[in-house]
Amino acid sequence: MNETEHLVSQAKETLLLEADAIRSMAERLDSRFVQAVTILEACKGRVVVTGMGKSGIVGMKIAATLSSTGTPAFFLHPAEGSHGDLGMVTQRDVVLAISNSGETAEVLTLLPALKFLGVAIISLVGRELSTLARVSTVALDVAVAKEACPLGLAPTCSTTVALAMGDALAVALLQRRQLSPEQYALFHPGGALGKKLLLRVADLMHTGSQIPLVHSTDPMRQAILEMTAKRLGVTGVLNEQGALIGIITDGDLRRWLERDSQQQGSNDLQSRTSAEVMTRNPKTIPTQALAIEALRLMEENKITTLFVGQAASAPEGILHLHDILGAGLL
Repeated sequence: MNETEHLVSQAKETLLLEADAIRSMAERLDSRFVQAVTILEACKGRVVVTGMGKSGIVGMKIAATLSSTGTPAFFLHPAEGSHGDLGMVTQRDVVLAISNSGETAEVLTLLPALKFLGVAIISLVGRELSTLARVSTVALDVAVAKEACPLGLAPTCSTTVALAMGDALAVALLQRRQLSPEQYALFHPGGALGKKLLLRVADLMHTGSQIPLVHSTDPMRQAILEMTAKRLGVTGVLNEQGALIGIITDGDLRRWLERDSQQQGSNDLQSRTSAEVMTRNPKTIPTQALAIEALRLMEENKITTLFVGQAASAPEGILHLHDILGAGLL
């Protein structure tokens, strides 16, 4: 076996060991998991996640996942907790403690104060007869048969299993709370998902004097000047009542110029009115529509601009593809 084959074989063994550890834990799940979820769901305060070393790093991720899925949580370093940071814990909170051995000194030091506060303690432990497991309100079994580390020392399978249990709790709570995509997006306003679910057409559209508009009776010279001045490659066309009835695009101009060239000027663009050149019934979109819906409408109709508002009424704004791209929706 060459070096490449040896490394790939080792990697596969590690991944399979960790997968087997998660599968074994899943088979051991029982009513204690339901009890833990019920306690977490009923929490009126926050979930305080704590753990030392690698378990602490896993705890940070679990706290972040809980918070992002509708369960307020934060990570408390156990060593800092015993030197004043326990003041962040209130009687309304629930503690989620992680310790593979169940005997981590820094975590056990917190227990008397937590018991005094009367908070529920949910533990993720690898030894069900450990001190932490015995004093916990609910102890969830995250034991592993062996670590993937060939020395049997570095936390590998044990941290993977604890992390997976944290995800299982977060997902169960998300489903219990019936969290909608829109609610989820509220916790991720800066990400792509948040923008897709929260960003409205009204947030991006050009309004007022920025909207390119001419009247149906205006000569094409005026329409071309309006398109040039507003720099969006289009102009809307209004009727006598001020309602949007058509649109003139750069493409319309090119097509008319091609006709002029082929017919030796008989369709002279300069002699036309805006109504003669415009495309009737332009696509529109409501102001409160999601920006991602506007993008979808543009893609379906192979267009780059949308007037905003109700059809056959005065436009409230105009949205260009570049506005959507600039907002980072793609």
